[in-house]
Amino acid sequence: MVDSSQADELREAMIGALREMGAVRNDRIAEVFRAVPRHLFTPEALLEDAYDPRDAVHVKWDDEGRPISTVSSPQLQGSMLEQADIHPGMSALEIGSGGVNAAMMNWLAGPEGQITTVDIDPDVTKRARRLLDAAGHEQVRVVLADAESGVAEYAPYDRIVVTVGAWDIPPAWVEQLAPGGRLVVPLRMRGLTRSLELQRKGDHLESRSAMICGFVAMQGAGASREQVVPLRGNRAELRFDDGWPGEQVPDLEGVLDTERAEAWAGVTIGGTESFETLQLWLATAFPGFGKLRADADQRSVLVDDGNMWFDCAAVVGDSIAYLTTRRVEQGISEFGAHAFGPDAADLAEEMAEQVRVWDRQQRRGSGPSFGVWPLTAPDERLPEGLIINKRHHRVTISWPAMNIAETGQGNEEQPEGE
Repeated sequence: MVDSSQADELREAMIGALREMGAVRNDRIAEVFRAVPRHLFTPEALLEDAYDPRDAVHVKWDDEGRPISTVSSPQLQGSMLEQADIHPGMSALEIGSGGVNAAMMNWLAGPEGQITTVDIDPDVTKRARRLLDAAGHEQVRVVLADAESGVAEYAPYDRIVVTVGAWDIPPAWVEQLAPGGRLVVPLRMRGLTRSLELQRKGDHLESRSAMICGFVAMQGAGASREQVVPLRGNRAELRFDDGWPGEQVPDLEGVLDTERAEAWAGVTIGGTESFETLQLWLATAFPGFGKLRADADQRSVLVDDGNMWFDCAAVVGDSIAYLTTRRVEQGISEFGAHAFGPDAADLAEEMAEQVRVWDRQQRRGSGPSFGVWPLTAPDERLPEGLIINKRHHRVTISWPAMNIAETGQGNEEQPEGE
């Protein structure tokens, strides 16, 4: 039996924390968290866990123990609902069914609105239907289908909110968006996921805001596979989300057995300061940008004791470099790069220099803008910056006042991912 007074206290504390984080800015978003009891949709979790502002609740795992269905954290739900800006009377589609997010969307749309939620997993849709009905949200339509095709039956939608990690944006999502509508989607670009608030402009979509986030991956027709390049068997490897950006995949097996080089940027960061735009900057600056994954027993190879390594990595020729930090004083760390391979010293310095460029040009800026363009859009129509060719669209990442001469990059085309 749930202690309702304890649930109320935890809910108010959660809302206060979300306001402090900036995940909730609008009073209506605060009110919907108050109006929709989160614990009704997370019966698997303890009451304290249901109202933890930062943590998701996992509800289903695959055969290897990886979560494939979750109830997103309140912090993430609040931020995405802020991006969606759902008004009374709107029609909205949720892609990925957990229950509570659809209930909150239903509350925001009101009695005259209409919410549809779709998922590919029958266990997930059955659970969502049961919990929505029990919580008084019978009006929400729950659809079992592969969301790659959207849900044309109830289109068009004023808002489409995607609550699973998407590698691409299927044409159906764009086609089923009403004029003036908005798509909120966690889009994966070079292994980095950002929740994009997108609005149609002519034949393409442009971002209104972007937020760092993480989601379980899309299943079904929209799923994608990473290109994996081993460095030391399966104990250390590079992963390329959009495929290797070249014709010949490099053979880097054993590169970590070479001498490690390092370069330090002279750029420092505080312990709680975000550097999410640095990751995107490096992804823009290096055509061979990927994500480094390594087992714990490889840590001593990658960094010295007391230092940290990050999964942002770049390959140039037969050499690799990755982002790292070292502590310079209490609560302050300095960015740098470690590298391996025949050109390790030069590549480490090149990555350290890109950290300096980011610090001078973009660190205190608003971050890049994103565009989603038809595959047929020619390069000359696209803005300066990085171009990523995906299955259905071309995605652009463009920085304000980007100094192309200083970064040494331009419109770097990517081949289609796998």
